[in-house]
Amino acid sequence: MELFNVLNELEELVENSPRIPMTRKVIIDEDSLLDYVDRIRTVLPEEIRQAKWVLQEREKVLAESKKEAGRLLESAQKQMEKQAEESEVVRQARVIGEQIVDKAEEVAAQIKHGAREYADDILNGLEEKLNQLMLEIQAGRAELKGGAVKKAAS
Repeated sequence: MELFNVLNELEELVENSPRIPMTRKVIIDEDSLLDYVDRIRTVLPEEIRQAKWVLQEREKVLAESKKEAGRLLESAQKQMEKQAEESEVVRQARVIGEQIVDKAEEVAAQIKHGAREYADDILNGLEEKLNQLMLEIQAGRAELKGGAVKKAAS
């Protein structure tokens, strides 16, 4: 994912920046840091588009499941009509048709549940990464502001 690449590059910038002696602080070029922030802003919409794609795929799977359930129901109805001559055959056909419908509904529910869990997992992971990124950016900004205040006080 492009977002992780940009974050890795930002991390390398911090790790390779000159350090202030006897502190854990580094000096980071403001333009470079702002460039990485801009790149992150550019990449985030793509990550969001990917999450939307996952949701669209889930909807497609659900629609296909409904179609399949409809086909199965139609097939069961046709089968029942063919065997309508004898009452026992009709009763058995109804039982089979109901079983097919129940199975189709069960499969559709499982697919729907799985698709929702998958989409939720993707969105949860994206949310965690965004939260982590926000914390890192806030910490970096706070450190930059802290360094500016100390310089002004000197």
